[in-house]
Amino acid sequence: MASRKILYVCQEIMPYLPETSLSALSRNLVQAMQERGNEIRTFMPRYGCINERRNQLHEVIRLSGMNLIIDDNDHQLIIKVASIPSARIQIYFIDNDDFFSRKAVLTSAEGEEFEDNDERAIFFARGVLETVKKLNWSPNIVHCMGWMSAIVPIYLKQVFNDDPLFRDVKVVVSLCDDSFNTPFNADFAQKIANEGVKDEKLSELSTPSYENLYRFVIDYADAVVVASADANPSLVEYARCSGKPMLEYKECEQAEMFDNYNRFYEELQ
Repeated sequence: MASRKILYVCQEIMPYLPETSLSALSRNLVQAMQERGNEIRTFMPRYGCINERRNQLHEVIRLSGMNLIIDDNDHQLIIKVASIPSARIQIYFIDNDDFFSRKAVLTSAEGEEFEDNDERAIFFARGVLETVKKLNWSPNIVHCMGWMSAIVPIYLKQVFNDDPLFRDVKVVVSLCDDSFNTPFNADFAQKIANEGVKDEKLSELSTPSYENLYRFVIDYADAVVVASADANPSLVEYARCSGKPMLEYKECEQAEMFDNYNRFYEELQ
């Protein structure tokens, strides 16, 4: 069949961050889908601990410079790009001095989750979608991996739903072994409402825990992938009960696993 256009929105990708089950899966899945003939665009945050010189990141001036307003504050959107030469994969990085200059990923050196992680996730989601618009690239599938990408399905179905680039897109959400322990700020629902999200169920995010957030996100997804044996069991069951297409987790050889992903994408179109 014709090549699919797949947009990957990833919380972490190796080698830019240390190897974890999520960073390894993101890296290998992107390569595998490209090798299977799909057209790929891949985004992740440019965390301050990523060594730009060693990884040869450089700013894409034509895509940078836009200001995004988050909770009434302006934040400059900076786009950088790098390549993984061995795989011929290009990665776009969403950057901003307010959110991503600190030399850490999601927690402080003491292991405390950053208080502004909610706004970082909002900025990342908006930054990815605004950049894809600037690229004038219309994906068939948007696959979100890791909770830092969790706002993307909500925005695609609520804020960007009338944009011709995204009108027919299928949104896939992975349930991984990541989580956050400290709920987002209590005004999180109001922050995304200010972005143009209108949903009576926003009240369910009055306590925006990881589980509450993902239940909300699953409602906006077109399909769900159980990407880890250690994914939250309650969320896996919630996704099953939703009746949405699901790719269940299965222990198998990597090639077979990626063939399963490819067939799953095909069935969504």
